[in-house]
Amino acid sequence: MPGGRLTHQDRRRIAGGLAEGLTYTEIARLLERPISTVSREVARNGGTDGYQADRAHQATEGRARRRAPSPAARPPAAAHAHGRDPGAVRDLEERFTALMIATGLPRMTARVLTCLYTTDSGSLTAAELVQRLQVSPASVSKAIGELEQQELVRRERDPRRRRDRYIIDADVWFRAWLASARQNATLAEVAREGAGTLGTATPAGARLLAMGRFFGYVGHDMIQAAERWRQAQPDVPPGERPSESP
Repeated sequence: MPGGRLTHQDRRRIAGGLAEGLTYTEIARLLERPISTVSREVARNGGTDGYQADRAHQATEGRARRRAPSPAARPPAAAHAHGRDPGAVRDLEERFTALMIATGLPRMTARVLTCLYTTDSGSLTAAELVQRLQVSPASVSKAIGELEQQELVRRERDPRRRRDRYIIDADVWFRAWLASARQNATLAEVAREGAGTLGTATPAGARLLAMGRFFGYVGHDMIQAAERWRQAQPDVPPGERPSESP
């Protein structure tokens, strides 16, 4: 199986395969590459509908140039900690970022989340994120705002350095899950109110009523799932368990 980076010809074959309606598995087989290589390449370069070989190749070369600061400017790499393989760590970071993008996160937001998640400390300042990702402070600030809104990170003041630290902790996905449950509950409430306004006997009102029932059901199940997970954790105080209503 060939190794190394994708070539321009590889990318043309990927674009051709997508145009023919081939799956990632089929394209990977043609290239004799891992499926993750193909899915990651497509996800970071426009997705299945927007992938273009020439543009993807140029973008990759541009990223490679930007990722090569001088040794003095390059931040310490977590890849070398604990005897880790730097190439394997980079591959993990790229796969994690591509997966987060596929769930709907903007690319920079996904990169910031990946950086925090793969840092042993689980916390970084804005300046540290700027240095590690080699991006502008404004880009980091916008990404952090989006992550805070979804409760995927939390902010904590560092009194010694007089600056905020952004933290990923063990409960990050639990909190994000509850935030999603609250959004579903709000959707259900608004849809039911809309159905009452339009009249539940009308087509539009019936449509909104069905929407309200669906999101109410899903939101309730999400809360129940969170409660079962919390109860399965022996070190979680009862007072920190979720309530029945989001």
